Amino acid sequence: MRAALAILTASVAIARVTCAQATIEGRVELPKTRSAPVMAKRYDIVTRGGVLATNPPAAVVYLEGASTHSAPSVKQVAQRDLAFDPALLAVQVGTKVEFPNFDDTYHNIFSYSPTKRFDLGRYRKDEKPVPAVVFDKPGLVTLRCDIHEHMRGLILVLNSSHFTTSDPDGHYRLAGVPAGHYTLKAWIDSSTTREHPVDLAKGATAHVDFP
Repeated sequence: MRAALAILTASVAIARVTCAQATIEGRVELPKTRSAPVMAKRYDIVTRGGVLATNPPAAVVYLEGASTHSAPSVKQVAQRDLAFDPALLAVQVGTKVEFPNFDDTYHNIFSYSPTKRFDLGRYRKDEKPVPAVVFDKPGLVTLRCDIHEHMRGLILVLNSSHFTTSDPDGHYRLAGVPAGHYTLKAWIDSSTTREHPVDLAKGATAHVDFP
């Protein structure tokens, strides 16, 4: 009886939390693909006039300053087929990112970005422990390989725990957001971030497009 009551109480609590959360969905108007179509789900980092972006284009949509205190998470940016996978990763401040090597060659991942400077040195396939970096300051980090000049990757470090990456058509969905008034932002490339005020009611779904 007590066990059943505990389960019922927990279910009610979860339902209340769920009802208190909101969802944002919509579409970001993205630039046209900069070159020939890229293999499905395979993104590259391109540079035009010093501006870094993904190809095909993608946006990171996030709520500015909307953070929840949680245990630091661990994400990965792999080296696979002489490319970073994923090419663009959004993380919350304090996230540890591992850089596993799945290629039959050495890699040497480094960054000269002011947000986070590091150099992992040369390491082989399946290196243990997996080389990793903690990203403790918000901003954009450009990843490079000292051995393979063509390799580029981006890590967008956010002061937010509510973010998502759009699909190639610009569609996004951000669920589990606390009700309240926020500034919703869409990062499109290293020089373009659009924003839109948004009021979120409990249990509601807001639709926000970025033209």
